[in-house]
Parts: sequence; C-alpha cells; structure tokens
Amino acid sequence: MASKPHPPLMKKHSQTDLISRLKSRKILGVGGEDDDGEVHRSKISQMLGNELKFAVREPIGLRVWILISAVGFTAMALMALVFPNQLYELVFEEELSTTSLSIRLYGGALLSLALIMWNGLYTAEKVIIQWTLLSEACYFAIQFLVTSVTLMEVGALPYAAMLLLLSRILFLAITMAYYYHLGRKPKKI
Repeated sequence: MASKPHPPLMKKHSQTDLISRLKSRKILGVGGEDDDGEVHRSKISQMLGNELKFAVREPIGLRVWILISAVGFTAMALMALVFPNQLYELVFEEELSTTSLSIRLYGGALLSLALIMWNGLYTAEKVIIQWTLLSEACYFAIQFLVTSVTLMEVGALPYAAMLLLLSRILFLAITMAYYYHLGRKPKKI
C-alpha cells in the first residue's frame, strides 16, 4: 500500500486573526482586568506584578537637592585640586604655611563624593539614593567636627569659617530630612 502524501498543513496566522488572538489571551488570562483593576499585557507581567507598586515615592525637591549637592561637591573639589592655597586662605583667612598636598587630597576625596552624588541623581533605586544621602550627611558631620576642632586649636574664628560651619549644619539638616522622608514607609490608604 502506497501512502498518499499529505497535503501541506494550513497554518493559521494568529497575528492577523484578531478573534483568535483575543481567544488566546482570554485562555491565558491576560489582557483583561484582574481583581485589583490592573490590565496585564503578558503572563510574565501578571506573575511579577506591576513595577509601579515598587516605585519610590520621592520627597519634593529631592532630585534638585542631589543636583545642587553634586554641583557643589564638584566645584569645591576642582577648586581644592587646582587652587589649594586660595581655598585655604578663603576659609581660614591666613596663608597656608605647609604643603598644599593635604588640600589636594581633600579635593580628590570631594571629587569621589561628587561622583557618588552624580550617580545618585540618575538612579531610580531607593537604596542607592539613601546611601548617597547618608554619605553626604557623614561628610557634612565630619567636616563640621574637623573644622570646629581646627578653629579651636588655632584660637581664631574667621567670618568665612563661621559661615562654613553654619552652612554645614544647615546642609546636614536638609540631607537628614530627605534621608528620613525617603526611608519612611508610605501610609496605606
């Protein structure tokens, strides 16, 4: 017995057949609204959930503050790297008697912190933003303490140094306020 060759299979193009696509999506359970009122485009998004649930609710002005910090840190770092003697004279109102290496190292450390700030500006992850704010707060607190101790040792209180200390307290307060508000759990409605 000779077997007859089968005719070629007719493939159904479900991409062009709208009714077939809708039936397939209904069988899969996607495309319609679920109990929460969400419309899922695929089974994967239905299984994983909507990423908007995990979006960070940022306090007002957080990105602006991180931008201001990044620009400020970058400007101070470049000033410390390029003009270390002038930066010291500006703050302590006396000429730098020793080498400017320590001021340049300070500029390098500030530039590293500035890179962290720039990274924190462009990320959407809450943990990275929190660590960025925490590193900034640590810097302001340490700079306040070091500058205070140095001024006590010198025995002078120049106006520029006093302004620096007050600005560090203000910047520390702003940064910690953003850190606190970013870490709070949102209230359920």
